[in-house]
Amino acid sequence: MSQSAAVQSMIFNKEEASEKKHRFWMLVSWIAAMAFVGAFAAYGLDYYTLPWKDRPFSPKHMLLRPSGPIGVNLGVFGVLMFFVIFLYPLRKRWGWLGRQGNSRHWLDFHVVLGTAAPLVIALHSSFKFGGIAGMAFWIMTAVTASGFIGRYLYSQIPRSLNAAELTIKEIQDAEVHLRWNAEEKHESIGTSLVDLFALPSPAQVARTPVMVALCWMIWLDLKRPFQVSWLRLRAAGFGAWLGSLFGIFQTRNPELEFAIQTARRQASLSKRVLFLSRTKQVFNLWHVVHRPFSYSFAILAILHIVVVLGMGYR
Repeated sequence: MSQSAAVQSMIFNKEEASEKKHRFWMLVSWIAAMAFVGAFAAYGLDYYTLPWKDRPFSPKHMLLRPSGPIGVNLGVFGVLMFFVIFLYPLRKRWGWLGRQGNSRHWLDFHVVLGTAAPLVIALHSSFKFGGIAGMAFWIMTAVTASGFIGRYLYSQIPRSLNAAELTIKEIQDAEVHLRWNAEEKHESIGTSLVDLFALPSPAQVARTPVMVALCWMIWLDLKRPFQVSWLRLRAAGFGAWLGSLFGIFQTRNPELEFAIQTARRQASLSKRVLFLSRTKQVFNLWHVVHRPFSYSFAILAILHIVVVLGMGYR
């Protein structure tokens, strides 16, 4: 192995180890966030489901009402979470912060916090949304919803278009060879792989309105697991399909699974390149919506805190 190849292999192994570590911490973060929210929701379930007029008579009212010990602390924690979220856009303007970690990793934790914060704030308000606080909550919910769309769009933009195109060509060559070998053992696999990951033509995408193109991309990704499940059923048989939990997990046929994984990777990269211009357009529009909502929430949250502290909240 040449020195250049050895260096590239070391870099690849380092990046792979970093990705595994990131996936682990992402899993831990999601579990911790949902466990935290779930614990308080379970504790207060009998209180939160009471009619408003009956809540003052609940033994948990003094604790869980917005001005109670638990309610206040949940509100403070929720607002702190949302302001930590603003570190992600800040890192683009602060050189030192921008050099810390991977931008995509920051975005993933940004999404976790952006998902958990509205739930924590909802618990703080005891699911009573009115006035400035209610307006801030619904804006925060809109920010969270748009954040999921933004994360999806970000993942659809290849970091290097030329590299992606090169990888696609390599994968296409490998997939043709795999399909040719697979046809010998599974007559339907070759045709199924072609049909399964069929994409629209560049001309079709160019004629498609921006928002329709976004829906088209999401639809292609959503239907793919069901297509893979159907392919496993046809190629491996009912027993193997059932053993793989209805085609969700891999079967014990390595050739079939290798062919599927190759075709999936090919389709994913091809789709990203195919929809690249549309993705960038939607991403630019997303920024126009996401940022003002984020800043509006921050202003309303500060205003709510000032009013509460100034007037006293009971």
